[in-house]
Amino acid sequence: MRSPSSLKQEFLKKWILGLQVCNSWKNMSFLERKKAIKLSADIAMASARNGKTCWSRALIANASRNGNGKVFVEKIMGSDFETLKKTSLMRRTRCRKILKKSYRTIRKAMKILNIFPSSVAKKMIKKRTEVLKSLVPGGEFLDGVSLIEETLDYTSSLRAQIDVMKTFANVTEIENRRK
Repeated sequence: MRSPSSLKQEFLKKWILGLQVCNSWKNMSFLERKKAIKLSADIAMASARNGKTCWSRALIANASRNGNGKVFVEKIMGSDFETLKKTSLMRRTRCRKILKKSYRTIRKAMKILNIFPSSVAKKMIKKRTEVLKSLVPGGEFLDGVSLIEETLDYTSSLRAQIDVMKTFANVTEIENRRK
């Protein structure tokens, strides 16, 4: 994992690029501006990880599907976006195929052996794992161990994002008081 200070610096650089794009759209309502700032922060955070994690690739892929998000992704990532896009599509297809095959073999074995997980603990773990998969971008394609690793990386990145945004807000507030 990367050191938090270098992650914060990389996030800040990329987020400023996103805010510059957001600033060029003058006729925005408050809610549109809020969504654009959030989108630019998410893309900046994901691109600071250089697409090395599943959640960062999922965030970039989701953002690049709509018009405004694609503008942010292209501006923040530059030429890295095209190479990431090609490798991400290949990985996702392979992972889905492997996942489908493993589910089929597990289901066949369960039918043959009449094994059905009925304990309360297994049901609780499964339920909580599903919730965790829904919270982490791209988590629905991960197994248990990978999900834990991605969750740890995602939460540390979110923590860095919060720290940078707090610092940015404090600096802005101090500057506004001076005026």
